[in-house]
This record gives sequence, structure tokens and C-alpha cells, in this order.
Amino acid sequence: MFHSVTIAEVREILAPFRKREKSIGFVPTMGALHDGHLDMIRRSKKENAFTVCSVFVNPAQFTNPADLKHYPRTPEQDEKLLLAEGVDLLFTPSVDDIYPPGEEPVPVPDIGKLERVMEGRYRPGHFRGVVMVVRKFFAIVEPRRAYFGKKDYQQLVIIREMVRLLGLPVEIVACDTVREPDGLAMSSRNLRLTIGERKAATRIYDVLMYTKANAGTLPVRKLQTMALKRLHEAPDFRPDYFEIVDASTLLPIHSWKDTEHVIACTAVHVGDVRLIDNMELFP
Repeated sequence: MFHSVTIAEVREILAPFRKREKSIGFVPTMGALHDGHLDMIRRSKKENAFTVCSVFVNPAQFTNPADLKHYPRTPEQDEKLLLAEGVDLLFTPSVDDIYPPGEEPVPVPDIGKLERVMEGRYRPGHFRGVVMVVRKFFAIVEPRRAYFGKKDYQQLVIIREMVRLLGLPVEIVACDTVREPDGLAMSSRNLRLTIGERKAATRIYDVLMYTKANAGTLPVRKLQTMALKRLHEAPDFRPDYFEIVDASTLLPIHSWKDTEHVIACTAVHVGDVRLIDNMELFP
């Protein structure tokens, strides 16, 4: 496994593969890796000649300085996991590598309403930071395919829109959410949960399953209200939102007939840790 910390090294390592037109797969992460990340790595290795994984905690997408400070970092463990999976290149740039001092900010396309709903309401500017760093990484790695998890569903939709608007020659591959045996979506932030909070956090999955079971039967607004109520009832839970939306536009639906593709999305503070999750309701 190659391990690079500079952009120049990445380009030098990848040059022979581009010259031979070998496909490059890219899995961008912020580290503290778990099976959800490794699932994307495995898929990339199956579908590409060369797989690159980046580990970079992107300061531009954090709207809360405390959240950035406490974000889990496990570099030694990450490297061991990636080595075991046979990753071809681990890219771990510094902040100054990605955002050189004095450099003009990279222009970010207007994503429109996609970045202003749900997460965008509670973390203004977050997706601008995500789009900025992903665009930078795409310019460095020049992948044929890039892999993103459905757990961060809004991010996935926004990255796809960025690629469409800029006409970038990269396929965005959506990877299913990987869950713990009790249903909790795997997330790096789970490492910050106490034992009690970790046990309680499964309610998020339970509420999503309840929503899926009743989708198409109860009216949309009533089901959304009931799901949110179930989250509020849990001790130490502070839900920011629970919304039932069109899976393409991310806008709220009012009737089950509004669209063929429906998804429920939520963000919940469990103690001091903010968790997001979602579940496709239709089809």
C-alpha cells in the first residue's frame, strides 16, 4: 500500500494508471473507519484497477468548532484496516495541503434548495465545505468512480448535483448504509457515545422501521408527527428534525402520491453526540 501525504506524490503514483487508462476508484473519508467505510473500499476494489482512500478531517464543513475538536481520530487503526483490505493508496494530506495559506477559495456551484433543507437548516455552510473539498479531491485523484454512503443521503444527492453542474467525468456510486446487528447505522461519531447512549441510540432505527411499516397507510404529516414524537419521548434525545421527503429533490411531500421515491431522514442529538440516519420508504 502506498501512503502519500502530498498532492504531488498522489499524482506521480497515479500517472501510470491514467496513462494505461486503468480505472481509479476513490473513497473519501474523515477517518475513524468502520465497516461502512470498508464496504465501500471492497466495492471499489472489485470495480476498479486501483483504489485510493483519503483520510482528511475537513475543517471547512464543520459549523461548530467544538464538533471539529472532538471528531474521532484513529490514524493508526485506520491504516491497519486499510492495509488489511488491500487499499492501493492511502492519502492523508494536511490542512495546508488542501487549503494552502493565501489561496483564493475554490468557486462552489450553487446547489440551490438541496443544500438549504434538513442538514442545511441546522448547519448553514456545511455543504459548501463538503462540495469544496470533494471538488478539490476529484481534481487531485481524477477518479473514474467515487464512492459515498447512503447514510449521508443529503450529501450524496448534493455531490451528484455538483458533478452534474460541473460536468465532471466521475461516476458517483451510492453504497448502502451498513448497520450494527441492533440496527444502529455505523458512524464514526458512535465512538463518542457512552454505553447507555449507545444502547438508547437504537431507537432511531426503531422509529425509521416504524415509519417504513406505516408508509402509505397513515397520512404523511400524521406519520411524520408520530415518528418525531417517538424520538422526543426518549431520555437524552433531542431531535433536530424528522422529515419525509422526495428522494430526488429532498423537498417534503404531502401525499404518498407526490412521488415514486420517498425517504425518511432524521438528525438526533443523543447526549452530546449528533447522529443522522435515513430509510428509503418507497419503492
